[in-house]
Amino acid sequence: MSDLHIRCAALSDIDTVLRFWREAAEGKSITDDHDGVARLITTDPGALLLAERDGLLTGTVIAGFDGWRCSAYRLAVHPDHRRQGIATALMEAAEQRFVALGGRRIDAMVLEVNEQAHHTWASAGYHREDHWRRWVKSL
Repeated sequence: MSDLHIRCAALSDIDTVLRFWREAAEGKSITDDHDGVARLITTDPGALLLAERDGLLTGTVIAGFDGWRCSAYRLAVHPDHRRQGIATALMEAAEQRFVALGGRRIDAMVLEVNEQAHHTWASAGYHREDHWRRWVKSL
């Protein structure tokens, strides 16, 4: 993974991120637009993490913290780069961010129909809380 670089998104990355999500992310969010991503980056500049390899965007995760709970959204890896540890590296970076901010619990929003993602979250140490339909992990 030495050639993988993880960094925070900048406003100049918005169009690239939106194109990436159309190709790599499962499902579309109502906030998948320029204004929504710009608001995220402006409000919490460290929340949108990007994984790049050789200057190419290969993965994303939104690592949001509201002062109470940590939330992970839009964990996505490009189909051509899956099963190479990118999601793991992104979540490790997200967890480091959360710990630095004082977070103690992570909630991950995962589509019900995305069975491949369920396996990914489970192998990363998260467990499913069926009554809330989310995946969680204590830090």
